[in-house]
Order: sequence, then C-alpha cells, then structure tokens
Amino acid sequence: MSNIIAIVGRPNVGKSTLFNRLTQTRQAIVDEEAGTTRDRQYGKAEWTGKEFSVIDTGGWVLHSEDVFEGEINKQVQIAIEEADVILFVVDVLTGITDLDDQIADMLRRSKKPVVVVSNKADTFDLHSQSAEFYALGLGEPYSISAVNGSGTGELLDFLVSKFDNKEEKIEEDIPKIAIVGRPNVGKSSLLNAFIGEERNIVTDIAGTTRDSIYTLYDKFGLKFYLVDTAGIRKKGKVNEDLEYYSVIRAIRTIENADVCILMLDATRGIESQDMNIFSLIQKNRKGLVVVVNKWDLVENKDQKVIKTFENAIRERTAPFTDVPVIFSSVLTKQRIFKILETANTVYKTKTAKIPTHQLNEVLLPIIEKTPPPMYKGKVVKIKYITQLPKTAVPSFVFFCNLPQWVKEPYKRFLENQIRKNWTMTGTPINVFMREK
Repeated sequence: MSNIIAIVGRPNVGKSTLFNRLTQTRQAIVDEEAGTTRDRQYGKAEWTGKEFSVIDTGGWVLHSEDVFEGEINKQVQIAIEEADVILFVVDVLTGITDLDDQIADMLRRSKKPVVVVSNKADTFDLHSQSAEFYALGLGEPYSISAVNGSGTGELLDFLVSKFDNKEEKIEEDIPKIAIVGRPNVGKSSLLNAFIGEERNIVTDIAGTTRDSIYTLYDKFGLKFYLVDTAGIRKKGKVNEDLEYYSVIRAIRTIENADVCILMLDATRGIESQDMNIFSLIQKNRKGLVVVVNKWDLVENKDQKVIKTFENAIRERTAPFTDVPVIFSSVLTKQRIFKILETANTVYKTKTAKIPTHQLNEVLLPIIEKTPPPMYKGKVVKIKYITQLPKTAVPSFVFFCNLPQWVKEPYKRFLENQIRKNWTMTGTPINVFMREK
C-alpha cells in the first residue's frame, strides 16, 4: 500500500535532518541557515518491513524577506493535503513560538493524523522539556534527536501503526500499468484513448488508498489494470504549484503499479520535472516505457531527429538506458496500441525467469575472460550464478569467494552482460554478490 509522510514545521527545526535520517540518505541539504530547503525532496523509507514515501518541505514562514515565501507555504499546504500522516517538527531548545502556534492551528483544521516531533532532544534531560508541546493540542510529543537518531525507533513504530494496511481486492497476476508525467502532457487523453468506445470490459475498482483507481482493460488479447489517480480538483483549488502537485500524485500512482508509462511532450523535450518523476520510478524499482507524445506537432520527423531525441532521453536517464522509447500522438492515435504492447512486454520481462544453466553457460566464460579487478593482491573468483525466484524485479546472485571486494563498476558490467544476452528492456535489474 502507498503511504505518504509529510515533514512540516517552521525553518531551522531539523526537518531535512529528519528526512535524511528516515530515508537513510544525505539527499536533503542541511545547513544552520534558515530557509535552506526550497525545493522539495522525495524519498523512500522502510521500517519493520513496511515501505513508505517521505516528503521534506520548506520551512513555513510569514512576513519574511524571502522572495520564495509564498511558493514554499503553498507547497507545504499541498503536502499536508496529500499526506496520510504529518510529522510536525518543533525545536525543544526554543520551545513554542508564534509560528508553531499558527502551523498547529492549520494542522488541526486539516483533520489529518499529526505527530508532534520534539527535535534536538540530544540529552535525556531535554526530554522533560518536550511536555511544553502538549499545549499545541495535537497529542503526545515524541522526543527525538534527528542528528544522532535517538527516539526515532519509537517514532517510526507509532507511524507505521497509523498506516492503512488493507490490501486491494484485485487479481495479483494481472499487470498494473500507470500513466505518469507532468501536467498537460496528455495522460488523460491517452487513458481515454485506451478505454474508448470500442472497449470490451472496463471496470473501475476503487482501491483502499483514497485516490488510486484500477480500471480493468480487456481487449485485443491484452488484459491489465490501468492505475489512475482519482479526486478531480475543484477549479477554485487549482491555484497551487501544479508541478509539485503532479509529483505527489505520481508517488501514489507509481507505488501502485508494476509498469509505468512516462509521458513526455515532444514540443518541450525532457525537462527537470520529467526527471523527478523518472527518479521516483527508479527508486520504486518499476518497469518503464517512455512515450514521447504530441509527435504530430513536430514538423521534421526524419530518422536523424528521432535518433537525436532518443539519445537525449538516454543521456538524461543514464545509467538506466535500456528503456523502450515510443514516439506517439494521442490526438491522431498514432502508435497508441504499440504503447500497450510494449508495456505488456516489459511486465512479462520483469516477471520472467532465466534458467540457471543458461546463465552459467553464457556468463561464466565472459567473467573468465574479464574477471573482477584484483583487490589488495587477492583474486575474486565467481563460480556460480542463479536468478532469485518471485522477486519484484529480476534479481541475480553471483556466488564468489570475496563478495565484499566486488565494486559497483563491475556489478554494472555484469548487468550490461545480462542485458546484452537476454531481453531486459524497460526493467531494472538487481545484482547481488554472495559468498559461496
């Protein structure tokens, strides 16, 4: 199930430090200067076997000299609206401020589950000072230190207990395909083209996630669920940062899919917003088909232009370049059936298993010819290869004598050899080294 955690609070209370702690990364920039976080950060976290998405927001401010104040506050409100649980971070060293009171008032009106996180409680003596935050009227504050990690285990235990763990009543063996992309790229038009008037069976199954809807598509010999996001916004509410809003919505859609169709605009090329959504697909280890829509608006469509466009896409998505790219026009219905066929092929590739004897017959001679680099005079010998059964993405285990000394460049070499000898287009691959 998709679950989204939003971290909110005034500037300089440690939101980005907590984001890095939960996602076990150094993705968010941390600095003593207030207002460092302006762009949003999206990350994956896992606790007791449950995965969830984390959004780091900018510090909520009012009447400041920061020219970005309005945009930051707008994005905080979107994050609050879309999140399942909100972490309200406060500073135990400074206590409750006027800004904290204003944020608490906004969170109470949101009617979302809110957890007050009393940060910077680096010593046990400071824990007692967290009692002050009961006055915010949002329940028990959790004393933590995002810097050293103390208290975060109890906080995470409480968080995962708040998640909705119900499963959707859908057939697991039918692929789930999501259409994602930034606003106005043609996602809805493509979905409408797929489930047009000629349809045989189209059924909406509302998932327990409040805005995931599964549409069963069954025609032309293909059968799968199209994953869409529900909840069309009232016109009066569509005044926020649409780019940011589209990424939050994409998180839920991507997490509920097996294969993602990433739509690009042929008239604009691949932009930073497209790369944000691409990175979400990568983090969630989903299959991918890139569709360049509005191809009918491009005047010069010769092979040289197509090749240049493809190369530009692959340069931006490197090192994951083994991706199908389809040039299409939803308006003229050019190649839209090929999109479905390719997405279905990617799903089959993602779930297929290569026989162990084939892996060893093909890869061991290649490894013998190009062995792993020596490390401190030691020779790494790979003896046996197998593919793990029933994994989310194709996962290959290479058994060797010194697995800890096989570095990332050689793992990428092994991945490239697998892709070279077997069709793995559109799906990520896991390569693991294990001691024999």
